[in-house]
Amino acid sequence: MGVTRRVFLRAAIASTAVGTAGAAQTALAPAASAASGPGDVVGRITVGYQGWFACTGDGAPIDGWWHWSQDWGRPPSRTNTNIKCWPDVREFTRTYQSSYANLGNGQPAALFSSYDQQTVNTHFLWMQQNAIDTAALQRFNPTGGEGPTRDAMAAKVRSAAETYGRKFYIMYDVSNWTDMQSEIKTDWTNKMSAHTASTAYARQNGRPVVCIWGFGFNDPNHPFTPDACLDVINWFKGQGCYVIGGVPREWRTGTGGSQSGFLGVYHAFHMISPWMVGAIGNVTEADNAYNTYTVGDQADCDAHGIDYQPCVLPGDVSARQRAHGDFMWRQFYNMVRAGVQGIYISMFDEYNEGNQIAKTAETQAWVPTDSGFLALDEDGTACSSDYYLRLTGDGGRMLKGQIALTATRPTRPTLPTGDTTPPAAPGGLTVTGHTAGSVSLSWNASTDNVGVTGYRILRVSGSTSTQVGATGATSFTVTGLTAATAYTFDVVALDAAGNVSQPSGQVTVTTDAPSGTTNLALHRPTAESSHTQVYGSANATDGDSGTYWESANNAFPQWVQTDLGTATGVRRIVLGLPPSTAWATRTQTISVQGSTDGGTFTQLLGSAGYTFDPATGNTATLTLPATVTTRHVRLTFSANNGWPAGQVSEFQVFGA
Repeated sequence: MGVTRRVFLRAAIASTAVGTAGAAQTALAPAASAASGPGDVVGRITVGYQGWFACTGDGAPIDGWWHWSQDWGRPPSRTNTNIKCWPDVREFTRTYQSSYANLGNGQPAALFSSYDQQTVNTHFLWMQQNAIDTAALQRFNPTGGEGPTRDAMAAKVRSAAETYGRKFYIMYDVSNWTDMQSEIKTDWTNKMSAHTASTAYARQNGRPVVCIWGFGFNDPNHPFTPDACLDVINWFKGQGCYVIGGVPREWRTGTGGSQSGFLGVYHAFHMISPWMVGAIGNVTEADNAYNTYTVGDQADCDAHGIDYQPCVLPGDVSARQRAHGDFMWRQFYNMVRAGVQGIYISMFDEYNEGNQIAKTAETQAWVPTDSGFLALDEDGTACSSDYYLRLTGDGGRMLKGQIALTATRPTRPTLPTGDTTPPAAPGGLTVTGHTAGSVSLSWNASTDNVGVTGYRILRVSGSTSTQVGATGATSFTVTGLTAATAYTFDVVALDAAGNVSQPSGQVTVTTDAPSGTTNLALHRPTAESSHTQVYGSANATDGDSGTYWESANNAFPQWVQTDLGTATGVRRIVLGLPPSTAWATRTQTISVQGSTDGGTFTQLLGSAGYTFDPATGNTATLTLPATVTTRHVRLTFSANNGWPAGQVSEFQVFGA
């Protein structure tokens, strides 16, 4: 793997500290002079989301211990590691055994896989619980061996964001990307732009958000010219995007980590987000950075009508930078008093650099005994595993003016102790809806002597209960179910001390039989391998037979797919072309694939020729050998004797 952000060396910041670090100061935050009004990044807390941890046996195409180990072919261990601290995995339903020694409490040293949807769901639940607004999904060069796994992760992040009411956007890291200028455009057009159809995709000023990290850095991993960078920025603007630039901290001066001659590139972005990892590591350096960078950056952005989104770091656990939250809070205070438009947290799940806010081992009882890793209590102050999530939530509230501007950290490192009383069991569990592949549930809120923090949804089979979801709300939709099948569900409540209630009363419900008359694909989101001119894939599910998708010409094979929203029974696919006699009869060679997660597809129907004749309606029916439960349905076109491209105006999907 090439060198990326993590390798930038720490730089000394030689200027005088501003104010007395940690001094109690309380006031209202200054009004931000934003170029843009509130949206999904302006006025919001955004976290960088890697989603790049995999484990052997998790089903990911990469098939290895991705980013956990130096050698991905072997389980991580004391001598084969790529991380600096240990995650808290108590809330994940599936984990993978490492080769580290047991934890200090005797439990096995297991790790999570980002490829498991439940992992991503749990992360986005934590975002929801701590009022974290938006996740920037990191996307490195997708043309190599990591590409298929990264493609699948985009679909998993989209699903989790939709489920937990968070926003997400694509953040391209262009480090070491040789053919970046052309390939980033192809990747957006053929793959990532499809996710903007999601209600969870972040928008600012009505435009889908894209971030490009890495223009202008003064090192061999970012050799792009100003003209090439401007071309890419302007191309994304031409696609209707709001473009954020992840830039060097010296972007205004063209010195240090920034190349000279790039100021016009930086000013072409809609939002500037300077990188600070490796530059600061304590409160004094945070104050120096405020004086050296933040104040001048904000003034320059104001002068050029650009939004400003500086970076806030929790600190490297292994380097003892965190100071039980004082380091991070000082940065929040400095950014809010500067009047910034948004804040970017680096990072949510970056256990490799040790600067994650996601739940982390709180004491040595939760760390492998042979690892040498520190826990969150490394400076002698006890911190709960979710402390930096809660601290981020409070920083967001200060940014939004929900609490006053204060240099005094308001967040307690630990939650109230001594609570051994579980919440009351949730009452009134009822089924509020069901389809062939999903069941919607609701229940009455539980009570607790301190406070309920969330609920777990359990599927019951005999004496076994399996967690199928978690939420902070009092309703949830279980997806991925089989049509015409009986299911039994329970719900339990949790509090901050980890106490779990008794189960609610069970409910049993039978999912619907697949419908043979309802077009399951109507107005559903689509994706495509490519399209030409204005003939995008959304035309295939818009219900209008006069509009159509057409792939890039002379470039078979090509594909188009639709997301049915939930796994459901599929038996029949009806395809159409515009019924006008101007369309001559043609035969297209098509195969059908299906996927439950949007990443891994299996063949549902082999390649065959289908004739479209305007005299008989210009349609063709593709019937599967048997009903298959799937969510994403893909058509792959390998030939067309009437035009050198895949073409379809109506892509209809039906059950049995």
